[in-house]
Formats: sequence, C-alpha cells, structure tokens
Amino acid sequence: MLPEEDFLASEEALRQAMLSSDVAALDALLSDDLLFVSHTGSVLDKEADLESHRSGALRLTRVDFTDTHFRYLSAGAVVVVHAALSGEFQGAHFEGNFRYTRVWQVVDDAPQVVAAQCTAVG
Repeated sequence: MLPEEDFLASEEALRQAMLSSDVAALDALLSDDLLFVSHTGSVLDKEADLESHRSGALRLTRVDFTDTHFRYLSAGAVVVVHAALSGEFQGAHFEGNFRYTRVWQVVDDAPQVVAAQCTAVG
C-alpha cells in the first residue's frame, strides 16, 4: 500500500490540474472508470469531466483544499476535502464552498480517482 503522503500528493496534483485545466494531468489522475456525482446530482464519466476543461466550459480561478480527512481502503483510500472554488462555467461566474469525497485506487503503483462526489456547503 502506498503511504498516505502519496495520496495527499495526488490530491495536490489534482488541485493544480483542476486550476490550470491540465487535461493531460487530469487524464492520468482520473480512472477510465470514473463516476463523478456533481453538486447538481448529475453523474459524469471521465470523458465528460475532461471535456469541460478541454473545451473551456469550466475555467477555475481558485481551488483551495482544506479540512482534509483520510482513510485507507484495502486497495486505495478515501479522501474528503473542503474546497473553496471560483471561476466560470459556461460563461457564468461562480464561487462557493464544496465538500468533495474521492475514492482513490492504486493502478500501476499510482493513485487514480475511481469515484467522486461533490456537495455544495454553506
């Protein structure tokens, strides 16, 4: 099993990739089998997530992760973070606070997100 620091480093790499819309980095960090439940309740796959960055529909100007909770699983880990986000989605400005839950699995000795869920918080 990878040390906790490796999963947390992957969380930071994911944060940086989200902020810069680095599709190549996101592609490496997200499992091909990704299921992501957005704050609206929509279920997205990896391609939909990547496409929002690739097309420019989603442009993040702030991605701050705090209040991190970590738990090991038999083949990976669960990480829960508070995220302060701002940016534009389809041309409309947004900003808010969210709680992300991500399930990381280890593939070829590297963590990848296989499932994630986002909840808007006050």
